[in-house]
Amino acid sequence: VPALGARDYVIELDDGDGKWRVAREVRDSDGGRDWLDLPESEARRVRIRALEARQGGIALSEVSLEPLEWAARPEQVLKAVAQDSPRGHYPRGFLGEQSYWTVVGVDGDADEGLLDEDARLETGRAQFSLEPFLVTERGLRTWADGNATQSLAQGSLPIPTATRFVDSLSLAVTAFARGERGHSALVARYRVRNLDTRTRRVTLLIALRPFQVNPPSQFLNVPGGPARIDSLRQDGDLIHVNAGRGVTCLTPPQSFGAMTFDEGDLVSRLAAGAFPTATSVIDPTGRASGVLRWQLELPPDVEKELQLCVPFGAAEQIAVDAQATVWGRQEQEEARWRAALGTFELSAGGPGEEVAKTLEAQLGYVLVNRDGPGIQPGSRSYERSWIRDGSLTSSALLRSGMFAPVKEYLEWYATHQYDDGKVPCCVDKRGSDPVPENDSHGEFVFLAAEYLRLTQDRATVEKLWPHVRAAVVYMDTLRAQRRTPEWRTPANAPYFGLLPPSISHEGYSAKPEHSYWDDLFALRGYKDGAWLAMELGHLADEGWMAKSRDEFAHDFAAAAKAAMKAHAIHYIPGCSDLGDFDPTSTSIALFPAQAADVLGDDALKFTFERYWEFFQRRKHGEETWDAYTPYELRNVGAFVALGWRERADTLLTWFMADRRPLGWRQWAEVVDKDPRHARFIGDMPHTWVGTDFVRSVQSMLAYERESDSTLVIAAGIPESWLADSGVVVHGLQTRWGTLGYHLSRVDGHVRLALDAEGLRVPPGGIVFQPPGLPVAKKILGVFIVHGATNVRVDGHAERTLDSSYWRFPRSNTTPLPHVIEWGYDEVRPSPTGLGRRYHR
Repeated sequence: VPALGARDYVIELDDGDGKWRVAREVRDSDGGRDWLDLPESEARRVRIRALEARQGGIALSEVSLEPLEWAARPEQVLKAVAQDSPRGHYPRGFLGEQSYWTVVGVDGDADEGLLDEDARLETGRAQFSLEPFLVTERGLRTWADGNATQSLAQGSLPIPTATRFVDSLSLAVTAFARGERGHSALVARYRVRNLDTRTRRVTLLIALRPFQVNPPSQFLNVPGGPARIDSLRQDGDLIHVNAGRGVTCLTPPQSFGAMTFDEGDLVSRLAAGAFPTATSVIDPTGRASGVLRWQLELPPDVEKELQLCVPFGAAEQIAVDAQATVWGRQEQEEARWRAALGTFELSAGGPGEEVAKTLEAQLGYVLVNRDGPGIQPGSRSYERSWIRDGSLTSSALLRSGMFAPVKEYLEWYATHQYDDGKVPCCVDKRGSDPVPENDSHGEFVFLAAEYLRLTQDRATVEKLWPHVRAAVVYMDTLRAQRRTPEWRTPANAPYFGLLPPSISHEGYSAKPEHSYWDDLFALRGYKDGAWLAMELGHLADEGWMAKSRDEFAHDFAAAAKAAMKAHAIHYIPGCSDLGDFDPTSTSIALFPAQAADVLGDDALKFTFERYWEFFQRRKHGEETWDAYTPYELRNVGAFVALGWRERADTLLTWFMADRRPLGWRQWAEVVDKDPRHARFIGDMPHTWVGTDFVRSVQSMLAYERESDSTLVIAAGIPESWLADSGVVVHGLQTRWGTLGYHLSRVDGHVRLALDAEGLRVPPGGIVFQPPGLPVAKKILGVFIVHGATNVRVDGHAERTLDSSYWRFPRSNTTPLPHVIEWGYDEVRPSPTGLGRRYHR
């Protein structure tokens, strides 16, 4: 009975000696239900003693003693409270529902905010959140009312918006960060629009709540769920939170109120129309809440906006920030992001438009997630820098013309190499991780070579050469462990010459295995080490590195063949020990290792044929599954390398549907079949996954084929992307220079306008693999080539077009376009079973 409930009372325990001790003190309870978590203890008796005398007495309706696990962790208490409260009063993560979020920050800062799909903004790592509510004619409206959409600035920049629609109103919350590394702040814009035909009086409430956006199902590195608010204090337009954080109201509120957890449920009080009156509170439980209030009058189709600013450091840092308009600041940040995203631009028709926007979004997310020079997969669970993730992510950045972040990363990571040449698997605030993960050495060498290939920055790589050489030397010490006489036995044939077991592959974390992931990167490292030595003029080193490369390639090929025989399998296993099927790991045999000559074309094709069969069963509901990791996006690029254009498109289309939410164009590390099943999903966005997607799409547009030193373009572009204006590529970096082209359909013809002005002539020329078109239809292709290059058509479905080269003389004066038409107009049988009549 709230009217008779005790406002001030203590919980006391008798340990068995007849003496009472205070276990919990409650002040200013609202007389309703109080949830009290006590310290773990044993007692013979429990009593509740009121600290006030009230005329008419004090009534107690019910006491429930909960089991120990009810309060084993702070999030457990809040889960119990949430499940005992009306839906919408607590974040959905505390209700056991999966929530989705995205990251907000400046390039390279050490801290970031999170905005979730329900428009809650987390103000820093493990910090409190800002949650909006509306009060309309129908009362208090929460995230559980209406529906929400999500979007990014200009469709692809890392400035997210969550928009809620309820009661003929829209509430759009946009968050961005501004400032420099170490001195940045979050800016939040709240825009309320009246979608009705009558004038409305609406109240916007923004609550400061002791919850992270990172939900309680997240447990790695930064556990999600609660966020302490020990104190709140209003000081004009600045709300002080705890000792050194604060919220600056760029739009002054009409009022601010705060309350402790023991005073009751903030949202229930707001729903009852009772606004808290205290402007300063201290909460020993760390669960204080505050709320800002703006009362708005909105004529039809009118929008009103208010803004808040939250520095990642001390509140005073942001005082000068109110001098400019918030919209002006957002425009500045959008311009900064646009300038930071390199030279690469893609536009495409049909479903390709969404692919292009998603690709650009990943590049921005990489810069937000990184801390200083350290490229990281995420901002919470994976706030560490792995060379594994960093090398492949950097490859995507380099091909996008984003050279500076990769240079910073390479030079920084090199400083953490051990004296014996070992490259640490990852680096964080504690320094180099000593855990042996044997992929790291080859990945570092690969990245140094990739940087030189795509930037031509010899000076930087020459400075890195001692680190590269030491890493290759260390790889030699590793493989020598499996080349001793005791390993030269038939039983050890699947292991001879390989790198020792490690846990670089997550599937082998329980027990180290002879992982081919390690060996493929070692092969790549040996190839690139020898190439770098030759390029930089270290000919003595080039000799022994080339010898090591060839020995390792021979040993690896023999070990893989022996393992397949021992396990009676026809696919490339994930490791020699288990003979396991892991095509997503094996995909690096195609990119970046290009190891078909070592592992065999037939075995690789069988591996991915089996994956394709699995994928189809899963896609059509014939395979039982509950979750997957979208690292599988790597297989899109593998299919392109194998010449499976339509299959690659099918994979990509399926994975694109699992971006969550779609408007933020991102993936988590784990995708659950049930979007609302709460589980650990890694970071959002998870930018190793994101750049696996980027690299696969880049290979669809163009890739380098090492076997014949050829640049292959358009091998993965599906016909559907030729809709509207077709496919336009600008500034894609290759090892032979900058590539641009326009692929379109004009009057039933396929037209390729190839800008080769920034390209050096590849030794094997340029191969164009156009999207397939119906065989019965006359097809003409038109090439418009600027500059000097070699081009050949490599056909479409059956690859039967003439494979001769077209060679153009270099013009040093006027780079006039060269036009070539190719095609066929009928199919004729031939003794070989394939026949075409060509005209050129």
